[in-house]
Amino acid sequence: MTGTAADVARIATAEVGYHEGKSGGHWNNKTKYAPAVAGLEWADWQAWCATFVSWVAMTAGAAALFPRTASCAAGVAWFKARDRWSEYPAIGSQVFFGPGGGSHTGLVVGYDATTITTIEGNTNTSGSAEGDGVYRKTRQRRAAYVYGYGYPAYPGGIKSADPNWKNPIEEDPMAGMTKQDVFDAVWKTDAIAAPAGAADIKTNKNWQPQSILRDLQGRIRSMDKRLAAQTAAITALAKLAGGGADTKTIVAAVEKAIKDAVITVDINGQEA
Repeated sequence: MTGTAADVARIATAEVGYHEGKSGGHWNNKTKYAPAVAGLEWADWQAWCATFVSWVAMTAGAAALFPRTASCAAGVAWFKARDRWSEYPAIGSQVFFGPGGGSHTGLVVGYDATTITTIEGNTNTSGSAEGDGVYRKTRQRRAAYVYGYGYPAYPGGIKSADPNWKNPIEEDPMAGMTKQDVFDAVWKTDAIAAPAGAADIKTNKNWQPQSILRDLQGRIRSMDKRLAAQTAAITALAKLAGGGADTKTIVAAVEKAIKDAVITVDINGQEA
């Protein structure tokens, strides 16, 4: 399952407050992120803002939607090559800063008419591109430092401020289906095992739903014929009674008894 923009924002936000290591009293770019991302192990001890984004994407189940790189410039090129680039922010997008977007990067978790809210690795309280940890930042959307945004291809699209960005239309599973398609899907799909007493069990071990109706209709017609035969037999018998017997009364009484009888049928062909 591919991670969503909400998954990316949740994972990134949970890292706020994380700090890189220290050596000799100084921050040293040693983090947990590079060793955890296959192919970026070499990037430990180096500037890690892009590596942080790769780690978040991987952890959120969206690794395939982001460039796996420690280079901001390579990340810009990756999104542009896929026509997933915009000058407008979007939730879950990767924002790039500086000339050509090569100075710094982070993830957008919110925006309004004038600002963007980001989660950035390897920054600090002043927003430097070389910092000490993961911070939540609020930056001006139209600041010269903001270069642009890479849009991951999230399932169902992305919430964007770009008025020209078109999300893919969610496919209608019923689009293009005809009445015959619906009929075939409902009535011509083998559904249940045919009962032992079914007439066609030797040729069709799995009944389609319509097989049940055909079988029940056949059984009902068979009962109707038997009832008609019984009525005829009773009528003939009553006529034989002759004499003072009220034939119509006898026939009506017997027929009523037959109609009042409860007859149940199950799909195994048993009648009671």
